[in-house]
Amino acid sequence: MLAVITKILDSAVELVKAPLVHKGKVRELYDLGENFLIVVTDRISAFDYMLKPDVPDKGYVLNALSKYWFNVTSGYMKNHIVHTDVEQLHAVIPDAAARELLKERIIVAKKAERISIECVVRGYITGNGWRQYAQTGEINGRKLPEGLRKNQRLEDPIFTPAAKNDVGHDEDISVEQMAALVGENLTYELQEKSIMLYTLAHAICEQKGIILADTKFEFGIYAGELIIIDEIFTPDSSRYWSQENYALDIEIDSMDKEPVRTYLAGSGWDKNSEPDELPASVVEETSNRYKEILRRLTE
Repeated sequence: MLAVITKILDSAVELVKAPLVHKGKVRELYDLGENFLIVVTDRISAFDYMLKPDVPDKGYVLNALSKYWFNVTSGYMKNHIVHTDVEQLHAVIPDAAARELLKERIIVAKKAERISIECVVRGYITGNGWRQYAQTGEINGRKLPEGLRKNQRLEDPIFTPAAKNDVGHDEDISVEQMAALVGENLTYELQEKSIMLYTLAHAICEQKGIILADTKFEFGIYAGELIIIDEIFTPDSSRYWSQENYALDIEIDSMDKEPVRTYLAGSGWDKNSEPDELPASVVEETSNRYKEILRRLTE
């Protein structure tokens, strides 16, 4: 694992001399012609609001984890990575100081055709899945056995897709609804690949004292082939628990931006207006959380 270098990157717009295609909550996408450049910033959001200040090294950790997992899974499924070397980008990042700042925060990626489905796999019944089950006995229209308890490990991981919305929340859908959107054959392939990847990563995490409770993938089509795109098994796309914290019927402290959510929930903020800046102690604890999951997974 590379040493964490404690820098803050809010945006690369002034640093990259290429067209900005999309600016997400954390990632920025630039057009390099044949490929895309993905820059991972230190921005942080919660409850659909962008928060201040940024979290030092968050983008570094997210990018490092994606690179780690893309490498681990590359023998099982192709992904969108062309390279991750900022020194190959002198033409679009001419300033040496800018390249140093963006080092370890970039991926040059293939221009795949994105499939507008978020492929969610749940190995444990928690979060939104638990809330659905508690009300209906189902998750995304899929009937589950009676008597399951919050955070219980499912007998087999389940596939619970969502239709992606570029504006607003993604929409939970059933596998049957997904098939109507993208076709039965692609639905089957996405389901099989997603569960395979989750099962592989869950086993690796178990060996390191970590539980991968659930995760989400994005896929695309490149040269007629299905590949993984965006990010993979990061704390922003996955729910990680430390094994020593695992228990049924409680809220388990996840290994991500949980300190931010906990602080905001107890701050009296109405969630309908711009929140105040996060306290320095919350920012530091959150940064440490991200670095800890990187350390435990990659050392």
